[in-house]
Amino acid sequence: MGAFEYRQAQEIRDALKRHSVRYLFIGKSGAILLGFPDTTQDADLLVDRSPENGRALVNALRELGFALTDEHALDIERGKDFVQLKNGPFDLDLIFAPDGIECFSDAWERHVDVEGFPVCHIDDIIASKEAANRQKDRETLPRLRAFREYWIRQRS
Repeated sequence: MGAFEYRQAQEIRDALKRHSVRYLFIGKSGAILLGFPDTTQDADLLVDRSPENGRALVNALRELGFALTDEHALDIERGKDFVQLKNGPFDLDLIFAPDGIECFSDAWERHVDVEGFPVCHIDDIIASKEAANRQKDRETLPRLRAFREYWIRQRS
């Protein structure tokens, strides 16, 4: 699958809004929406963990064209910590319990709205990547930290 595109982020935003899903873009896809000059292969969403929100998300994902199995739908409705979807129009990671972030409501309080996209604050994106401590995250972190400094200056 190719690189994740802005058009796909718009499709996610619009479908999830129609179904009143509470979520935030996180990870590199979130950083890209903040202006980070990079690419990613998928979108990462931090999702509010509640059965009602999970059911709304399942409906939105089906509308987007994801062929959800019953098992995937149940995992999403119960808020399994991490659900990876590769059975739709693009790859999507659903994160209900991200490393480095205490809870959705805390991240929501700090989030940034970018052209209608609810995005985790850059500090939460960095904290999550630091806590995950994967090789690919360790390689990206110096550039994310440098971008953070630029991003903060631009907002001042």
